Amino acid sequence: MAISPTEVRPEPASFRDPANRVFHVGDEVLRGLDPQAAEHWRALTGSTFFPALVAARKVCATEDAPPTLVPAATGTPWAAVLRHERIPFVSHPYEWSFSMLRDAALLHLEILTAALGEGFTTKDGSAYNLQWRGAQPVFIDIGSFEPVRDGEPWAGYRQFCQTVLYPLMLTAHLGVDFHPWLRARVDGIEADELRPLFNGARRLRPGVLTHLHLHGAMQHRNAAASTTEVRDQLRAAGFSRELLLATVRGIEKLVRKLDRRPPESHWSDYQRTCGYSARDRVAKEQFVAAAVAAGARPRLVLDLGANDGRYSRLAAGHADYVVAVEQDPTVVDELYRQLRSEGQRRILPLVLDLADPSPGGGWRGVERAGFAERASADVVLALAVVHHLAIGRNVPLPEVIDWLAGLTAPGGAVVVEFVHPEDPMATRLLGNKPAGLFPDYRRDAFETLLAARGRITDRLELPSGTRTLYRTVMGG
Repeated sequence: MAISPTEVRPEPASFRDPANRVFHVGDEVLRGLDPQAAEHWRALTGSTFFPALVAARKVCATEDAPPTLVPAATGTPWAAVLRHERIPFVSHPYEWSFSMLRDAALLHLEILTAALGEGFTTKDGSAYNLQWRGAQPVFIDIGSFEPVRDGEPWAGYRQFCQTVLYPLMLTAHLGVDFHPWLRARVDGIEADELRPLFNGARRLRPGVLTHLHLHGAMQHRNAAASTTEVRDQLRAAGFSRELLLATVRGIEKLVRKLDRRPPESHWSDYQRTCGYSARDRVAKEQFVAAAVAAGARPRLVLDLGANDGRYSRLAAGHADYVVAVEQDPTVVDELYRQLRSEGQRRILPLVLDLADPSPGGGWRGVERAGFAERASADVVLALAVVHHLAIGRNVPLPEVIDWLAGLTAPGGAVVVEFVHPEDPMATRLLGNKPAGLFPDYRRDAFETLLAARGRITDRLELPSGTRTLYRTVMGG
C-alpha cells in the first residue's frame, strides 16, 4: 500500500541534483530516481565494483523499493525508488577531525578509482557525500554514480578541492584549524581565499602549485566558458580516461602525504590531570554504566565533553550507538585514531564547541541541519561539563539545563555531573572571574532546576565530596 505523502519528509540537503531526491518515511531512507538515474542504477547493480564496495561496507547498503513509497517531485512518478540503510547519526565535515576528513577523502578516491575501472564516475566530489559508522567512513550518495564519458574530466574535482583537499592542506601545511573555514560556507573554501596564504616558498609545498594556483588560474581563464566548451577543449587536447585515472591516483598519493600530528594540548592528558581520586573514578564509572543501562536499551547516547572517550566506551557497552563530542580537535583526532585501530563502529567522535555548536547552514539555513536538530538522544551524558559552561563560558544554569533537555528524546535521560563551587576545578575557574559573579552556582539551585525539568531517579555524591552525579528522566 502506498504511504500517504503527508508521512513523507523530503531531506532538506537533497535538492541540488534534480535527477534524484532523498526522502524519510519513518525510520526509512528512500531515494527517488528519474528515468536516466534509474538507468544508471540498473547499470551500477550489474557492475562488479559496486556490489563489492557494498559488501565491504564502504558504500551504504541499498536495494530497490516500491516506486509508490514516495510522491513524485513535479507530478511525474519516479522511475525507481531505492531504500538505503540508515546512518545512526548524520555529521558534517566541519565536525570531523583532521584524520577523519583525510580518511573520508581516501575512501572517496578509492571508490572513484574502482568506478573508473568499470566505466563509471561520480558527478560529485563533496565531503558531504560521506558519513560514518563509528570510526568507519561510508559513501552515501548513490545518485552520484554515472557512466564516464571519454575525454571529460572528473566533474566533482572542484567540489573535492573546496570541501576536502583545501581544508586538509590548510591544516597540514600551515597548522591552521580548518573547522571554522569549512563551517563558514557550505560549498567549502574557494581557491581565491586560500591562494594568498600560499605565496613564496609555500607554493612549493605538496599539491599547492597544481591544485591551488594552477587550478585557480584555470578557473579564472575559463570563467566565461561553458562547461561544455571546457570539456570540448580537453577532449580536443587528448584528455582520456587513462589520464583521468592517473590524475585521481595522483590526488590519492597527495592526500596520503598530508598529515599533522599536533602538539599535546591541555586536554590530551585529562585523565591524569583531572583531579579524580581512584575511588571517585570507580564510583563515577559504576554510576554512569548503571544510568545508561537503566530502562530500555538506548539507540543513541550523546557524550558531551567526551575527552578521551572513557565514558563513551562504557556507554557503548549498553547502547546501540554513541556520539562522543569534544571541543579540542587534537583530542578528537587521537580518539578517532584509537577507535579506528580498534575497528570500533559504534562510537562516533566529533569536534564541537558545546557553547557554540554547529548551526543550521546552506540554503534557508536547513540544508545542513544544526547539531541540536540532529540530536535526539535517549541518554545524554554531561560529565564534568556544567561548570565549564556556567562559569567558564558564563551560560546561566537554567539555560544549561534547558539545553540538555532539548538534546534529549521524549522520555530520555540526562546523566549530569555537578561540580560544587568548592571543588578545585570550579575554584580555579571562579578565580578568573569577578567575585560574586555567580551567586546561583550552588548545588541546591542546580537540583531545583533539574527537578523542574524532569524526575531525578538517582544521585551519587562522589567520595571526594565535591561532585555529585544525577540521572534525570526529562519531562518525567
